[in-house]
Amino acid sequence: VPVGYKRTEVGLIPEDWDIMALRNIIEKFVNGGTPSTKNAAFWSGNIPWITGADILNQTVAVIRRHITEEAVHNSSTSVIAKGNLLIVSRTGVGKLAIAPCDIAISQDFTGVIPNKEKILAKYLFRHFDFCQHVLAKQNQGTSIKGITRDTLAAILIPLPPLSEQRAIAEALSDMDGLLAALEALIAKKQAIKQATMQQLLTGKTRLPGFREAWETRRLGDTFTCLPTANNPRADLREYGQIGYIHYGDVHAHAQPVLSCAHYELPWIDKSRVDNAAHLQNGDLVMVDASEDLVGVGKSIEIHGIAGKTIVAGLHTILCRGNPDYWAMRFKAYLQFIPAFKSALIRMATGISVYAISKKQLSDIELALPSLLEQEAIVSVLSDMDAEIAALERRRDKTRAVKQGMMQQLLTGRVRLVEPRTITERLAATRPAEQEAQWKVVETKEAGR
Repeated sequence: VPVGYKRTEVGLIPEDWDIMALRNIIEKFVNGGTPSTKNAAFWSGNIPWITGADILNQTVAVIRRHITEEAVHNSSTSVIAKGNLLIVSRTGVGKLAIAPCDIAISQDFTGVIPNKEKILAKYLFRHFDFCQHVLAKQNQGTSIKGITRDTLAAILIPLPPLSEQRAIAEALSDMDGLLAALEALIAKKQAIKQATMQQLLTGKTRLPGFREAWETRRLGDTFTCLPTANNPRADLREYGQIGYIHYGDVHAHAQPVLSCAHYELPWIDKSRVDNAAHLQNGDLVMVDASEDLVGVGKSIEIHGIAGKTIVAGLHTILCRGNPDYWAMRFKAYLQFIPAFKSALIRMATGISVYAISKKQLSDIELALPSLLEQEAIVSVLSDMDAEIAALERRRDKTRAVKQGMMQQLLTGRVRLVEPRTITERLAATRPAEQEAQWKVVETKEAGR
């Protein structure tokens, strides 16, 4: 056991921390409930009322219904005061939030009113957010899983001094603020890109130097549909002779271009895909089936093959463009051309799954810009894609740094002796530098 630490039921913690059951550090648990839906008058008030479905990313994401004082008095629901902890204890165990206002709760929740002399709600929230496995382990039941009140009350909580609880909660809240700012910036950039595509891919806005009319062509005259494989996931392996692009990979890939040099493909034995065409750089792989109309025509343009042998798989259409009509990477944006998307949606058939065929795809007529204009459009949109991808990497790195902070702070491995100084320093640094910054802090604290 390191100097300054002690071994407990929840692992190593600092000597000046305590371990207490949840029941001993709160004032009370509060039940939730649902007022009668048969009484419309109950649902015409101004008291917010939520269910577990309204919690997203550990916050009250939406308030869809409001109830009256009479509804509260005539049902088992309760109003939880702003700032207290809401734990989903059935139908979605693991979700939690701090009440953003005085709010009524359904039976999905257990409201937790902390003893403020022992624990802060915002620290308890951080502890349970970090220790999701503790809540998941206690999940019981058959038809409706949940955590009983006695089980919840018995959970052991590591308890720093109140000043340190506050510092931990504030440091992690600052990281949440940084993540929220990055998410907002990504959403803004994506909206700008979407608007730019609407203008450039329809010809409503022309880039400087381009005035000639676009020529309408039948798509089947501009590319060739090549044979694909039809193997299910069960045939795929971590290793093999041939890379395999499954339709699920196309649906899941966020960017319109897939670089095989940086993407972990599943593999398949050569003998199982003898009749499938081998992909070339610039090929377009499009799904031929989707569970919703939004996914109809979802596609990726393939690059970075670099000597690999790769095939397109189950529920995909492989299109190889004629270079006289298609500039490299422009095919990736075909799926975003409104006229093309509308044509696919009109043609898609099915009830639970919407499908398109090679013939339907080939018969679509579309106005296409010249090769030079395609290249100019690709340059603009690719720059936007690269900027968004860089922001997403920054967000993911920041999220990982936050996870590391939770691991260090909520176990006491790093002590926030000067929490505000550390928090400000973190907020001011780039995410790539934050992890190193925390290592410096940890080293200093370990030496004290």
